[in-house]
Amino acid sequence: MRRVCVRSGRGEGLVRTRRPPILVIGLDGATLDLVRPWATAGRLPNLATLMEAGTWGPLRSTLPAATFPAWTSFMTGANPGRHGIFDFTARVPDTYRVRFVNATFRCAPTIWRVMSEAGKRVVSIGMPGTYPPEAVNGKMVSGFDAPVARGIDGSFVSPREAHREVRALAGRLPFADVQELDIGPDWAAVAVPRLLDGIARKTALAREWLKRERWDLFSIVYGESDTIAHHCWRFHDQASPRFSPSPYGGAIRTVYEALDGAIGELIATAPPETVILVASDHGSGGAGDKALHLNARLREVGLLRFEAGGAPGVAAGAVKRAALRWCPPRFQEWIFRHAGWAASRIESAARFAGVAWSHTAVFSEELDYAPSVWVNLQGRYPLGTVAPQDFERVRQAACDALEEWRDPWTGEPVVRRAYHREELYDGPFVERAPDIVLDLALPGGYSLACLSSEGGRRPPIRKLVPGEFGGGRGKGLNGTHRRDGLFIVGGAGGRQAGLVSGVGIADLAPTLLALAGIEIPPSMDGLILEAALPEGLEVQRVATSVPSSATAPERIYSAEEEREVSERLAALGYLDGPP
Repeated sequence: MRRVCVRSGRGEGLVRTRRPPILVIGLDGATLDLVRPWATAGRLPNLATLMEAGTWGPLRSTLPAATFPAWTSFMTGANPGRHGIFDFTARVPDTYRVRFVNATFRCAPTIWRVMSEAGKRVVSIGMPGTYPPEAVNGKMVSGFDAPVARGIDGSFVSPREAHREVRALAGRLPFADVQELDIGPDWAAVAVPRLLDGIARKTALAREWLKRERWDLFSIVYGESDTIAHHCWRFHDQASPRFSPSPYGGAIRTVYEALDGAIGELIATAPPETVILVASDHGSGGAGDKALHLNARLREVGLLRFEAGGAPGVAAGAVKRAALRWCPPRFQEWIFRHAGWAASRIESAARFAGVAWSHTAVFSEELDYAPSVWVNLQGRYPLGTVAPQDFERVRQAACDALEEWRDPWTGEPVVRRAYHREELYDGPFVERAPDIVLDLALPGGYSLACLSSEGGRRPPIRKLVPGEFGGGRGKGLNGTHRRDGLFIVGGAGGRQAGLVSGVGIADLAPTLLALAGIEIPPSMDGLILEAALPEGLEVQRVATSVPSSATAPERIYSAEEEREVSERLAALGYLDGPP
């Protein structure tokens, strides 16, 4: 594969006399491990057609392969060190608390903004990490991070008056409107029809806007492929250590087939000269039958201490889980809106359950989807114990202890690599990242769950009991993220048909701008994927006035908005440690 990286000075860019429209279809969590065999078998005819004539391959995500940083890298062409988004939350300076992030925390321009500034018209539906929506030359409907409980309201839509049109065309536009905490054997019986309904509603809206709107770039993201993989992998995969025979063994395929049908409808509605890009933010795979408790490991090696009894963090986590389990969704929403002033504090206490700060050198938030470690640094935390001159020594000691960790049953490492954040990220916002980012092992191809140490009540590593195999948000999902997602460029795009490797998620934004004939901002560190460009497209120069970074000030959620975000993420299960 040959890729070309185009960098231009301010006022220079790319141009072509005639540019094709671009349709981007995001399939959250979609993996070639499922798409290739099902496409070959005729189960996914529209994806098969795109792959047969187009350019496709694995798409390397961020590390960790988490929704917000990954989709933000997609839309900005930048690594998290440049765009500033590493998680659903960010550390509150000078505290041990976290707060919920939103699109105003993003510090690099999106493709929609760049194209709007260049006079192109754009439409975006459902992209995570875009709330509040940007004022674009076109229309934008934000993704699930926006502060409402179950579906969109007018605050999701730019311009706001277009919300009436959304309601008229799609009715209620939901996210993955299913509970994801307790995954029983019949979960799919309720979930699959709701997920299929969500796909149909989004597709109906997209088809109408494809026909009614004038657009140069049209994008839509479907989250249903991620949701179903998280909770039904153990029914699908007979080799999984958590496999359970089930009448819902075909649930994942059913959702993928519905998405393939939606792709066919969207392609049929778009102009025939359209370039089609299908992409996922990360892949998916199965989880194994073992759980890690990172803070228990750090205690084992003398780098962390727990408070006696683990309070108050363990109690906070228990109260939250009980409320989410037993309160009806509407009542949960009422609680968070009217009595949820302490939501972020409770979340923080649950993440850092029972840590004795004045006796702790390093600690983990123990997030299943993003295992990482922070140094309890003096000057950064109110009870910091590590002097600045000792930072690197303590960080390296923690990395060594984690990389030396072995599975007591097999003797194999449980951490493939403990990265210093500077090894993964580059840019002005690297300091927002955890000090150590972990790449966990995949024994037998299956992930290890990263769960709370519950104030020291758990051992560093343990085997799950069969009653835990169903998982659920915050309890060790039976389907988890993988770093390799997928991309497919078809339609009028793709001068090189077939498999292309070595493509990263940040490469897609500059590639889309090259297709549109627009300058690549200096904030982008992705490369243009030359194989995705149509025959005859020449890289030339053209004057533009696109800024290189976001200028909107960071806006912290209001107390009411944060309560509502808390409710939404809690309903999705992300507050107890998302996948």
